[in-house]
Amino acid sequence: MHFEAPLLLSSGASIRAYDLSYETYGQLNAERSNAVLVCHALNASHHVAGVYQDAQGQTIARSEGWWDTLIGPGKPLDTNRFFVIGVNNLGSCFGSTGPMHRSPETGEIYGADFPVVTVEDWVQAQARLLDRLGIDQLAAVMGGSLGGMQALSWTLQYPERVRHAVVVASAPNLTAENIAFNEVARRAIVTDPDFHGGHFYRHGVLPKRGLRIARMIGHITYLSDDVMNEKFGRQLRDAALAVRDYKYSTQDIEFQIESYLRHQGDKFAEYFDANTYLLITRALDYFDPARAHGGDLARAFAMARARFLLVSFTTDWRFSPARSRELVKALLDNQRDVSYAEINAPHGHDAFLLDDPRYLGVVRSYFERVTL
Repeated sequence: MHFEAPLLLSSGASIRAYDLSYETYGQLNAERSNAVLVCHALNASHHVAGVYQDAQGQTIARSEGWWDTLIGPGKPLDTNRFFVIGVNNLGSCFGSTGPMHRSPETGEIYGADFPVVTVEDWVQAQARLLDRLGIDQLAAVMGGSLGGMQALSWTLQYPERVRHAVVVASAPNLTAENIAFNEVARRAIVTDPDFHGGHFYRHGVLPKRGLRIARMIGHITYLSDDVMNEKFGRQLRDAALAVRDYKYSTQDIEFQIESYLRHQGDKFAEYFDANTYLLITRALDYFDPARAHGGDLARAFAMARARFLLVSFTTDWRFSPARSRELVKALLDNQRDVSYAEINAPHGHDAFLLDDPRYLGVVRSYFERVTL
């Protein structure tokens, strides 16, 4: 969907003539009351469910939507009942206008000149798309991780347009430790010799080395220690070697966990845009609705009108259950209707993407009670 009118951003800059890529699932009912907006996290997109097919009608391998475990016909967010909308955020690299695209002002690829965007800016852009679709009010807005922050922001920026908010594995802001991880990942990118101050496209190169390291750092934080030990332990890459037969090298890949992280980094560097990574991690850093209220989270959510479901996972140390409980308390202080589930799961932050029957059962039960 193309938007010609300028969008004023939180930074004071504005952007015009931009596109938002989106997908819809299910049918909008006659009352236009069954729409659910699904907000994506750092490296996801508008493709939240289902699979893609090629020109011959064959399913494309590994094309499943990133929340396909949860969204679809008969699934917890049932597209036989709800009209689900996935939107790729402004500044991302999966179709919506971002640093890889040309500026209508200069005709040059934006690169590092793409304006800084915030969670609040994304919500404002999503609201414009819903206006075009003729949807005045959402049955629900839902997201995990950074997507959960967008769901929270919807209840504050447009309180009358949201009846329910489903916030999974998220937080009211990032801790200093989280910001630190983001900064180390950004330094890996900007110090890559191929970054060229963010204008690498002009030089015909990509800062793949920096992106690989950024992804490796991020991936470590998404997994729990238990999962890493169970999957990899201290296994050597060469299974024929006994534990005592290390190569004693400082540069070779010897352990399976090293090989796994390198593989994840290599994949990520092939499809993700470096400037997009910088933009999205900064949006994570900046999100803090309590900041305008002297750090008082309850005051920040005084304007919310939605009903809430919050879900956290015990081994998620990046967005820990304690952060979700902060949100629960702030909402209860405002006498909001809140349901909270804390799932005992070993998978770390990635648990919100996985097929855990207890987690999916909670989401299913909640959506079954959403009236249309």
